[in-house]
Formats: sequence, C-alpha cells, structure tokens
Amino acid sequence: MELKIGQKAPEFILLNQHEKSISLNDFKGKWLVFYFYPKDNTPGCTIEAIDFSKYISDFKKLNCEIIGCSRDPVKSHCSFIDKYNLKIQLLVDEDHKVMEKYDVWGTKKFLGKVFDGIKRSTFLIDPKGNLAEVWYDVRAEGHSEKVLEKLKTLV
Repeated sequence: MELKIGQKAPEFILLNQHEKSISLNDFKGKWLVFYFYPKDNTPGCTIEAIDFSKYISDFKKLNCEIIGCSRDPVKSHCSFIDKYNLKIQLLVDEDHKVMEKYDVWGTKKFLGKVFDGIKRSTFLIDPKGNLAEVWYDVRAEGHSEKVLEKLKTLV
C-alpha cells in the first residue's frame, strides 16, 4: 500500500557504499531525501544521481541530506559514485525488504516484459521522521529540482 504524507517514515538500517550501517535515526533533526532507483549506471538512474549531486549544497543549506537506494551491491555503488563523481550516499537493499516497506518493490512492465523490480520513487522525510512529501513513478529528468523546490516551501 502506497505511503502517504504525514505518516511516520518506515524504519531502515542498510549498508552504504562504505559498508557502514545507515538508519533513519541517523537523520533525526534533519530533512532527508530518500530516493529509490532501479540500477546503477543506467541512463535514468545516472541522470537522477548526477542531478541530486549537482544540487547537494542547496539541499545541505536547508539542513537536508540525500540518500539513494537500489539493489546493487556495495562494489557497484562505489564504481557508480567514482565514475560520475557523485556527492550522495547510496544504500544497498539487495533483498528489497526496505523497498517493500516503502512500497517501491513490485510488478513492472518494460518493453512488453513483466517482472518484479524497483519503482523509481522519492520520499521527503521531515526532521521528526514523518513523510513530508511522496513521489511514486518518478521521471528522473528534472526531478531533483522539483524535490528542492518542495523542500524550500516546507522549511
């Protein structure tokens, strides 16, 4: 069931690209952009990660951190970050348990094929851990600017 604005954000503890455990509690008192994307080094996912990295200082000025999450392993995240000089943390959810909590894991259709996968989605979490905004089925291009503009209206 899709999450709604005002709900408590589901808890998570996942490894980042440095194999350090990261949890929702680590961001208490800060805004958090938590976005889910299908795969490192794919066109849309690369655009999204580069754009969030491009605006990282604008987000940080508003007391906001950004983390991305996919099923890719640590090694893949490291090469993705290095290749594009990304400025954001990337988390690993190989068994998609956190994705299921956020309702971003499910049946997808692409080029006539039906399969289970990640629905590109973004969650803006307020400093108290509640969902301030929810975007499902995101188009990567221009999305980071939309998230930043929404954050500016809430801070």
